[in-house]
Amino acid sequence: MAGFLGEYKATLDAKGRFLLPSGLKKQMEESTDKRFVISRGLEKHLNLYPWDEWNNVFGRVSNLEDFDPEVRQFRRYFMNGATIIELDSAGRMLIPQNLKAHAGLEKDISLVATGKLIEIWDDGKYDKFFEEFPIEKFSEMGKKLMSKKDPGSPNLN
Repeated sequence: MAGFLGEYKATLDAKGRFLLPSGLKKQMEESTDKRFVISRGLEKHLNLYPWDEWNNVFGRVSNLEDFDPEVRQFRRYFMNGATIIELDSAGRMLIPQNLKAHAGLEKDISLVATGKLIEIWDDGKYDKFFEEFPIEKFSEMGKKLMSKKDPGSPNLN
């Protein structure tokens, strides 16, 4: 899979389930494993990892140095609540209550495709994030991050 693109709105039902938008379903290859892992994001949101991508991230986190206290703290927080979920027969996913509470999800949510994973935000918090983010900072970040050379790509300069 090349990755996920787009931003979608969804609604949680009383049980904490949401219907995976058709725009995201279409981006999944037929052969793609329908299992996902949902976990805490690095901000007050959740990350929804396709199974294969979770295995990559899990491997990286697992291989961090156990004797470093910062690594142990990061690993505990990152892994806390990580849960395997699957689409049910109606195309819905259930968000575990502890993760729902962590991200402050009530009813309306935003599903934000960020390439390898999908972020799940409370709709209001996601809108506020963009309202408060200075556009000048975005430009500076782009210049800084996109000017780094990717060791896996040819030098086109």
